[in-house]
Amino acid sequence: VQLQACGGGLVQAGGSLRLSCAASGRTSVIDAMGWFRQAPGKEREFVSGLKLKPENTYYADSVKGRFTISRDSASNTMYLQMNSLKPEDTAVYYCAADSVYRKGFISRSSASYNYWGQGTLVTVSS
Repeated sequence: VQLQACGGGLVQAGGSLRLSCAASGRTSVIDAMGWFRQAPGKEREFVSGLKLKPENTYYADSVKGRFTISRDSASNTMYLQMNSLKPEDTAVYYCAADSVYRKGFISRSSASYNYWGQGTLVTVSS
């Protein structure tokens, strides 16, 4: 499985960005996909996740109500719509995929995800 993320950039506080993550290869093995972020000097943290079957979404408390995860199954692309961005959202954002079946939930640990895209930088200015 290969993941290609894009969509980062510089935005003012209160603005919006949409990240995309295109999956290719043996996408049938994917059980869940997620977005993680890593700010300078901090550990990588879970932002949002999407269980594919049955479809369900998960969010970190810090982004709930502001970010929306979705996917287009036809194109194997996952999105993260980020609204009301804050300076503390500044980080490198990574998309990831987990091929391990987890009944009824997804892992919020980056260690569980075995496929990763390259990061895309999101900078929110105050």
